[in-house]
Amino acid sequence: MTQSSDPESPHPPSPDTPHSPGPDAARRPDVDLNLLIALDALLDEGSVRGAARRLHLSEPAMSRTLGRVRKALGDPVLVRAGRHMVPTPYALAVRAEVGAVLDRARAVFAGPGAQDLRTVERTLTIVGQDSLAATYAPDLFARAAAEAPGVRLRFLSESHLDAPVLREGVADLEVGVIDTTAPEVRVEHFLEDTMMGLVRPGHPLLEGELTPRRFAAADHLTVSRKGRLAGPLDVALAERGLERRVVGNVGTYPASLFILLRTDLVGLATGWMRPLTDELGLVGFPIPLPLPPLRLAMAWHPRHDADPAHAWLRGCVRDLVRRD
Repeated sequence: MTQSSDPESPHPPSPDTPHSPGPDAARRPDVDLNLLIALDALLDEGSVRGAARRLHLSEPAMSRTLGRVRKALGDPVLVRAGRHMVPTPYALAVRAEVGAVLDRARAVFAGPGAQDLRTVERTLTIVGQDSLAATYAPDLFARAAAEAPGVRLRFLSESHLDAPVLREGVADLEVGVIDTTAPEVRVEHFLEDTMMGLVRPGHPLLEGELTPRRFAAADHLTVSRKGRLAGPLDVALAERGLERRVVGNVGTYPASLFILLRTDLVGLATGWMRPLTDELGLVGFPIPLPLPPLRLAMAWHPRHDADPAHAWLRGCVRDLVRRD
């Protein structure tokens, strides 16, 4: 969530003070539903300044609207924490439902497929492996500029996946190797792929026959945001009585690529990263071991099934991955 230190409405409640929706909010039958739009913008932007810019309002007007939202909900919604504003527990709990209600309302008034993407103004969040953004974000940004200039694309790394991000509305789309069978998630598989070895041009491992033993004896670099030094490849090697020589680990694939360029270390990459590895001049090669296939997929919450902007995003991701 983007946050800023801009001035908010006066005297916000302390972040240490517990709040829950007041009884007036539950009894009031005439709540202005336009406040949902303001609430959505405030929670997405994390500041009055950002919400005002998004809704084309002045900051004082947006600050007054925040006051109305607080009064309607009986909850402060955003509270100051140092120089930033953070959402209250109640605001976090209703965030996904607010977005879902607005999505359904837009679909009702736009009609099936009638939404003009050039007039859409919203943020679409994609969560997945960091190599996804490094490989496909440039083309996605270019398509957004040409087809949906009001759409902002936000990429979150897999480190955010400890929570049900799709159900809670933290992310709109997840892309990667997805094995969930949760009924509240739609999954579309693109292709099957396998890991490939990756080295700098002229690497000694590229000369002569590459056997499992020779492959294991090389100096290897692993990628794991949790610092793991072993994976499925090591299981396949162990079945042959071999052990890979791992000399280091980094937390992201893009970091590993630049290390491989400047050393004799051996790394791994997926086939869908090839546009990036080719651009950097790295050399991919088949690993001389039978490895389980990787099924690249995307997943989303069913509330986005009929959302034209979300369907556009899914189509863009599908086109880019299958193209490469």
